[in-house]
Amino acid sequence: MVSKALDHFLNDNIADLKQRGLYNEIDTVQGANGPLIKIEGKELINLSSNNYLGLATDERLKNVAKEAVDSHGVGAGAVRTINGTLDLHSNLEKTIAKFKGTEAVISYQSGFNCNMAAISAVMDKNDAILSDALNHASIIDGCRLSKAKIIPFAHSDMNDLRQKAKEAVDSGKYNKIMVITDGVFSMDGDIAKLPEIVEIAEEFDLITYVDDAHGSGVTGKGAGTVKHFGLQDKVDFQMGTLSKAIGVIGGYVAGKSNLIDWLKVRSRPFLFSTAVSPADAVASTRAIELLMESTELNEKLWENGNYLKEGLKKLGFDIGESETPITPCIIGEEKDAQKFSKRLYEEGVYAKAIVFPTVPRGTGRVRNMPTAAHTKEMLDNAIAIYEKVGKEMNLI
Repeated sequence: MVSKALDHFLNDNIADLKQRGLYNEIDTVQGANGPLIKIEGKELINLSSNNYLGLATDERLKNVAKEAVDSHGVGAGAVRTINGTLDLHSNLEKTIAKFKGTEAVISYQSGFNCNMAAISAVMDKNDAILSDALNHASIIDGCRLSKAKIIPFAHSDMNDLRQKAKEAVDSGKYNKIMVITDGVFSMDGDIAKLPEIVEIAEEFDLITYVDDAHGSGVTGKGAGTVKHFGLQDKVDFQMGTLSKAIGVIGGYVAGKSNLIDWLKVRSRPFLFSTAVSPADAVASTRAIELLMESTELNEKLWENGNYLKEGLKKLGFDIGESETPITPCIIGEEKDAQKFSKRLYEEGVYAKAIVFPTVPRGTGRVRNMPTAAHTKEMLDNAIAIYEKVGKEMNLI
């Protein structure tokens, strides 16, 4: 018999989310996730993908992935610690280490898995974690899993971080203290103040952890936020995904050899989940090689990002304080953001509404992500549609 309590819980809460404009409708993309996508037969300019460099549909990656299926099969066949570590996984990790400028790398099945794995493998109930208030959900969940004391600090507020670091150290309660931050904050596009964070970490002997999911391939001419500031020797954990700018799937943690050795024997997603497929491993490797060979895609990404920013700002949209190609249009009320996104869709632009709990209440927005694969014509068409809908809704 189906539980009546469960039915009531689900139906009541789904209805409440819909009433408050917080219910997320999931759209199915027909075909590849490129600069243009098709949904329900309608072609749309795609401004919601994290495929920053357009590599998800790159022929060079597709070709090596097809070859890997023929040579290594469609699956790894086991967890990494039994016999699921293929030569392709080892080569991927060596390539990432070279790319990030660290001694070693461990790769995982996703970026979310990285944060669940790495934080809880090192931190425990006798420790504390200083966490930026706007950190990604996977960081928050990784911190919770560790059972360490979580001490939030105001977003990118270095005075607050310093004060809370001092209080934590002076309390004498904790064996280890970590400071953790996103490298690039995905909803606002701002960059963490890593030089100041590292300075505070050195003063108080904090472990440093940077989640660079939205920085790798984007900042530092593609090498990431840590390298952008030249701090690869001063950051203990560099975490990144292989699913955004890299265009495939998976994640990694880069750092010193002893850290990576420890994660290989103590991080649970590595120990208890099958490795990524051969095709994913080799495609990720090829993508990173392309970034090390040329900055062309990275430069095109920034060119397109700046072009869209300038166009939307001229129209009078609030694009926040983004320092990267990520371009939010902050609308405010959640229902208004949902309505704005729907009208853009009807006119031919796919720009998904982002509302609470992904962003704070009252800061509903559409998050625009121009990629290296967009043409100027696509961006001009998108800007024209923004102007039409913005005037129609009295937003500009």
